[in-house]
Amino acid sequence: MAKTQQPASGYSAEHIDVLEGLEPVRVRPGMYIGSTGPEGLHHLIWEIVNNSIDEAMGGFCDRIEVILLPDDRVQVTDNGRGIPVDVHPKTGLSTLETIMTKLHAGGKFGKGGYQVSGGLHGVGISVVNALSTYVKVTVYKDGFEYIQEYSKGFPLTELKKVGKTDHENGTMVLFEPDGSIFPETSFNKEKIHTYLRSQAYLTKGTKIIVNDHRKQEDLMDYTFFFDSGIVSYLDYLFHGEEPRHANAFYCNKEKDNILVEIAFQYSRDLQSNELSFVNNIITPGGGTHVTGFRTALTRVLNDYARKKGILKDKEENLTGDDTREGLVAVISIKLKAPLSPQFEGQTKEKLGTVEARSAVDQIFGEALSDFLDQNPSDAKAIIENSLLAAKARKAAKAARDTVIRKGALEGMTLPGKLADCSSKRPEESELYLVEGDSAGGSAKQGRSREYQAILPLRGKILNVEKARLDRMLASKEIKSLVIALGTSIGETFDIKRLRYHKIIIMTDADVDGAHIMTLILTLFFRYFRVLIEEGHVFIAKPPLYKISRGKQFEYVFSDEEKNVLMDKWDADDKSTKINVQRYKGLGEMNPEQLWETTMDPKTRVLKGISIEEAAHADRVFDVLMGDEVLPRRKFIQSRARSVENLDI
Repeated sequence: MAKTQQPASGYSAEHIDVLEGLEPVRVRPGMYIGSTGPEGLHHLIWEIVNNSIDEAMGGFCDRIEVILLPDDRVQVTDNGRGIPVDVHPKTGLSTLETIMTKLHAGGKFGKGGYQVSGGLHGVGISVVNALSTYVKVTVYKDGFEYIQEYSKGFPLTELKKVGKTDHENGTMVLFEPDGSIFPETSFNKEKIHTYLRSQAYLTKGTKIIVNDHRKQEDLMDYTFFFDSGIVSYLDYLFHGEEPRHANAFYCNKEKDNILVEIAFQYSRDLQSNELSFVNNIITPGGGTHVTGFRTALTRVLNDYARKKGILKDKEENLTGDDTREGLVAVISIKLKAPLSPQFEGQTKEKLGTVEARSAVDQIFGEALSDFLDQNPSDAKAIIENSLLAAKARKAAKAARDTVIRKGALEGMTLPGKLADCSSKRPEESELYLVEGDSAGGSAKQGRSREYQAILPLRGKILNVEKARLDRMLASKEIKSLVIALGTSIGETFDIKRLRYHKIIIMTDADVDGAHIMTLILTLFFRYFRVLIEEGHVFIAKPPLYKISRGKQFEYVFSDEEKNVLMDKWDADDKSTKINVQRYKGLGEMNPEQLWETTMDPKTRVLKGISIEEAAHADRVFDVLMGDEVLPRRKFIQSRARSVENLDI
């Protein structure tokens, strides 16, 4: 059938917007800072701090101070060269105003402003300006002080030359994020510390100070300063655990305008922890520099093992996974002009610069060969670790194949205790992982059979932080979960085969329930991390109390909510008795209550699990679930006073 021609009226030139200046940033902030959530909010600080870091990498700055002020304001000061204030020949405005109000204006486009910088798009501080209700920039330059104020991307004042000053050269930026752009404008101190600590490690010799002046009772200053740079970073990542070999590897060499700095050491852990950076920008997605590192690591270790006769002619090579088991590495490269980092996306998560791969491969490969020859005891420990990983890999493959093969022979029979849903559409299906058979029974009776599946887990599952894959798959509970998910595990994992797009952990609201939840989350973090990253993993939040009077009742989730409700009801009517029922476990609820409070999509409370800081999360899981008792004890003792609610 011929397509009917629609009239052209209703779509004309008047429907086309032309956004000027910084308007595009306010209209589509996510394009510039990733999101308007917590990550995007903190990205405003990173953009300003990165300008100061660029000054430090150029040798012009050795002190950066970040102050958290009341009313969600942040002030960042450095002792760099100071933003230029003279008139820009192209815009006719001061260079400061040009940088603050024009996209793609900056000193990082190859005209000699910076030899090394994290900036690529030249949108950093102008984006902060666009997304803030108030910005004040103070420049100290050549003995004079200059000030200009802005709001939502526009100048509030002309650039003022305040007068002479004894202050050393530098720049101070104060900003207040726009509450109409960001739903939440409160900054997280721990997130800021984590980021700035890493910047101090990567810029050795630079002092970074963080002051929290938001509340008088919380006034505290932190100073990050590391003379040993990424070698100190390595010590931090080990958090007191004993490494597998005595000497850490370190190299620092430049080739074709690419400076390669790498430090690594093997832990007694089963997982690897590789942190990568380009011009001090973290690249959680890796990229060409990480590919070069991994290629050289696997090649050199195989060459060394064969040269020493450890690997025989007929034996297969070690794989990349074998050589990286237990590896803790910091990979930092700096691209000097005329080279500049080419990233995938504005948020710069993955490096695409082709030259980085060969530079890292060659520099690191040569340095690692020398290290192994000069440190035979370290080389022996590293090779033995890789051989043990290879042996475990083969055993795990056999165990995984057995699980898959058994499932195939049984017609992919799902675990007997799994009460599956009738829907075959993963996007609408939910899998509840329920603590205990009693709660599992109530959940099976109270659920919506169309789209909710129930898998009861008996007791505390195996702590996978301390177990290899072959031992894991010998666990009946974990094997049932792997089969129920449908994705397989390890090398054969395939997210496209995921049978449920919502996986909901439902445990009791007590200490044992929190422990079981942590064990399950450890399993997902280590072996199904992509399910967390893509938003498939949730925690159900059952109520702690049922408060009732007469025929009226409400469920509440904390002691604070209980007290508020009881005070309100008591104020309304003192004559009616208020009854309080404390739920000690899910098994105490009948099916109707469990559905109404914890499983009904209309009334339930679910917490989405996300990995905002993978390295920090990895470190916390190591501490809480690993073998070392002392780091875990220190972690708990240092945070004991800040625990507000032990029942989750």
